[in-house]
Amino acid sequence: MDARTCDIREEDEVESLVDGVLERHGRIDLLVNNAGGQYLSPAEDITPKGFRTVIRLNVEGTWLMTHAVATRAMIPEARGGKIVNVTLSPHHGLPGMAHSSAARAAVENLTRVLSIEWARFGIRVTAVAPGPMATETLRTKYPQPVVEGVAGTVPLGRLGTEEEFGWLVAYLASPAGDYFSGAVLTLDGARDNWFGAWPPAGLTGDTGRPLAEERRPKP
Repeated sequence: MDARTCDIREEDEVESLVDGVLERHGRIDLLVNNAGGQYLSPAEDITPKGFRTVIRLNVEGTWLMTHAVATRAMIPEARGGKIVNVTLSPHHGLPGMAHSSAARAAVENLTRVLSIEWARFGIRVTAVAPGPMATETLRTKYPQPVVEGVAGTVPLGRLGTEEEFGWLVAYLASPAGDYFSGAVLTLDGARDNWFGAWPPAGLTGDTGRPLAEERRPKP
């Protein structure tokens, strides 16, 4: 495995990185746009500089990498390939991270558009939207009450793992993923569909079962 340092916000660094990979390996079959970042803040406290920083990294950086790989390695001779963009769940907004919510939505729409425009070159473009994951960043960078409470917002009752995320990307990279394009795959234990466990407190009967309408006997 080769590792190279690159600031994906800088066009010249991106082009140099991609050209170097092609020089060493001759082709690029898969690009995973996994670089990104955000910080927890009330929307009213996000400065223009802070907002711009998140947009540049998550949106412009993704675009620069995607465009460079596509035009240098996948479009020539219609060689094709796969591009996986990593975004974020939940999709109905993430209070406390307005800048990230905007950026991830932009990347997902870019994914859909490119899956159409570049299909003629054999390029498949998908997005993976992980929800709460038990990453080192979550465990060490966020306030402890956030870390302790976030698992309780997932219907499956736990955080996802980096291995589960890796297996999904591997699936998309494999022949099994050859017909996926333009899709956003959400990996979040149903967090995108509901906030917390079911049934919620206050909506259960004495036995703990979810409340339901009483059935009236037919006349």
